[in-house]
Amino acid sequence: MDLYQISTGGGVVWITGASGGIGRELALQMVREGYVVVGSARSEDKLKEMEAEAAAFKGSFHALPCDVTDRDSMAVAVEEIESSHGPVRLAVFNAGNYWPTAGEALDIDAFRKTYEINIFGMLNGLVPVVEKMKVHGKGQVALVASVSGYSGLPAAAAYGASKAAVNNMAESLKFDFDKMNIRIQVVNPGFIDTPLTEKNKFDMPALMPVEKAVRRMIDGFENGGFEITFPRRFTYLLKILRMLPHPVYFWQMKRATDWKDRPLKFGDTAEAKVQRKA
Repeated sequence: MDLYQISTGGGVVWITGASGGIGRELALQMVREGYVVVGSARSEDKLKEMEAEAAAFKGSFHALPCDVTDRDSMAVAVEEIESSHGPVRLAVFNAGNYWPTAGEALDIDAFRKTYEINIFGMLNGLVPVVEKMKVHGKGQVALVASVSGYSGLPAAAAYGASKAAVNNMAESLKFDFDKMNIRIQVVNPGFIDTPLTEKNKFDMPALMPVEKAVRRMIDGFENGGFEITFPRRFTYLLKILRMLPHPVYFWQMKRATDWKDRPLKFGDTAEAKVQRKA
């Protein structure tokens, strides 16, 4: 039996992190194509603006504000979607955030916030929606991760680790989800031109416009397999790099990012120790 796969008119699409960046563009493009989309984020004002913008489109957009880090709120959101709009056929867990992590200035709070949003925020929605899909006998979930989860990248210790966890989790869940006719996919974008990547202070190779990135995502939801990744000329290069022996990988990554010449945030190690004690 072929696994369930979403198509226009096939049911409700729920997107978290829908008020900006990839999530916003994804929601609006899918509504243009005729999908019924429920968008969630913390900002009710931004979601309402999207609702007004999408009013003339072929499909429909419905704002449902909630905080992905609030487990009870996410469970209530799933119940509200199903009672007001119908069964969730595709859930896209897109909400995420990025805090740069410098090795000489580690911050536990940055790790904690990253994991609360990028991992547990995803699980808070995944668990209740999968329970519904089990009852319906079909469904599709997409977990938005990142190529930073392939292997360690500079300044991405917290973010990359969270996305590596998402990739591993999706691979593990696929074995049982297949048996329940629930298609699970993982989305691994490279650098996409969004407010999130504007935080980066380094050159971003193969930076892709968000409109083009979202087109790849929708094609993947409707026709693709387990992983959706783009732009491939960059993401496949990273796949190759992660297979190299560690000495070669670290040498190549330092060279590609000029990280060897990057000054420490606190100067030399001795000064860093003094400032940490102060």
